[in-house]
Amino acid sequence: MIDDCGSGMKVLLMDKETTSIVSMAFAQSEILQKEVFLFERLDMARTEPMKHLKCITFLRPTKENIDNLACELKYPRYGQYYVYFSNIISKSDVKILAEADETESVREIQEFYGDFIPVAPHLFSLNITGCYHSRSWNPDHLIRSVQGLAAVLLALKKIPVIRYQDSSESARKMAESLKQTIAKENVLFDFRRPDTPPLLLILDRKVDVVTPLLNQWTYQAMVHELLTITSNRVNLSNVPGISKDLHEVVLSPEHDEFYAANLYSNFGEIGVKIKELMDDFQVKTKSQKRVESIADMKAFVETYPQFKKMSGTVAKHVTLVGELSRLVGSHNLLEVSECEQELACESDHAESLKKIRKLLNNDKVRDIDAVRLVMLYSVHYEKNSSNDINGLIDLLKKKHNNEKLIRMVKAVLEFSGHKGGGGDLFTTENVRTFTKKVIKGLKGVENIYTQHTPLLKEIVEDIVKGKLRETAYPYLSGTQIREKPQDIIVFYIGGVTYEESLTVYQLNRQALGVRVLLGGTTVHNFNSFLSEIKSAARFSSYTQH
Repeated sequence: MIDDCGSGMKVLLMDKETTSIVSMAFAQSEILQKEVFLFERLDMARTEPMKHLKCITFLRPTKENIDNLACELKYPRYGQYYVYFSNIISKSDVKILAEADETESVREIQEFYGDFIPVAPHLFSLNITGCYHSRSWNPDHLIRSVQGLAAVLLALKKIPVIRYQDSSESARKMAESLKQTIAKENVLFDFRRPDTPPLLLILDRKVDVVTPLLNQWTYQAMVHELLTITSNRVNLSNVPGISKDLHEVVLSPEHDEFYAANLYSNFGEIGVKIKELMDDFQVKTKSQKRVESIADMKAFVETYPQFKKMSGTVAKHVTLVGELSRLVGSHNLLEVSECEQELACESDHAESLKKIRKLLNNDKVRDIDAVRLVMLYSVHYEKNSSNDINGLIDLLKKKHNNEKLIRMVKAVLEFSGHKGGGGDLFTTENVRTFTKKVIKGLKGVENIYTQHTPLLKEIVEDIVKGKLRETAYPYLSGTQIREKPQDIIVFYIGGVTYEESLTVYQLNRQALGVRVLLGGTTVHNFNSFLSEIKSAARFSSYTQH
């Protein structure tokens, strides 16, 4: 977009959502190098007229944006306008803009399909939480999700065969709405079709509620779980003794080599890698102290930007890992997580119950982790006649007075139950396959905390083998393919997790002959997942803990 409007000083005019989209793909410094000197928001009060600037607008084609842009064009503050929309724009909206452009300052208007947040090369999000209205869609979020998914398909030039989770009314609804959009915009979707069409599978979060309930132990997932990543940014202002320049840090694999190399390292490995980073930094800083000649000085100045960048990287990751370590220790997270993993992967009821009671009586365990354990126990043992769900809820009440949080135990059962469109996660067959995985996983101690495998792995492997049951995941209106798809797009209504992102990353590296792309309405940590359950249960009094 920036290159298309030629040389000269430019301003980039965006809305709240496209600002997030662009910030995930580019660093501000990269855009500045392309003569973009000003970043403005269409929905906020802005500067004086600057006719010497070219204005590139990148906006979602919403009614509000069209109205605001029409006002902007009627009284233009910039010399020329290059208008880009992140998705399909209607002819009537183009007409509104054309009529407003009385000074003929618009040079071009285009659709540029980028109506989604690019989180990783294999992962996208739409940044929507609370997409359920009781048991069906929030109507606005359904429209937004279909638009986002259509933009992904247009950006990748793909027309997929669509399958969906049969037990979910929401998944069926989304599949049908997307199919209608593709049919309506058939001119845009007129791509050369490969021999084997790509497959799009639409799933409902309710099919696997265990994954978002678990504490995480790989670097990216841990940071999101314990500190929260929002558009590649982490707020550290609450960390004890933090220096001012580290109140907010950027974590982007595109612009941070250490982070890119260690996204998926587990907590044990990260400690070792941080030490290596520190040692390397110290070696470099020591060697640079010997500045004895003009040539030395020149060499020092030349390496200085790298040196400065490296010191920033070191400080950031040492702070992050230090804070993760402090939280793990002060909240007994190793013990909590071991218990969670047993609840997710094993079936020793008496032993699990004993461990949970002990943890609920431990003052170091956070309220949120106590509730998490009881939720996992409830999901696993709801059908066990000797379960003690009510006893554990009573224990929670004794331990805390956060009634709203405690109510989530019942809410997760309603969310995941057959009524809500979930399958039974703990059939004998499932437990048996879990147990096999556990025995395999016990070779390394670290694996105690990462035994659990998301259901997504099994689903994708079944697609690759041609074994995904059509009764459970039917094709939309009989469009079947018998060959193994080379491209698989999986979309989760109700959000995905970084654990599932890791699963897809690993599947893509296994050379199965397929490329898997994962997307969801949002990327969850436990807190945001609670909000999702709350919107499905329509709890009016629950506020995020």
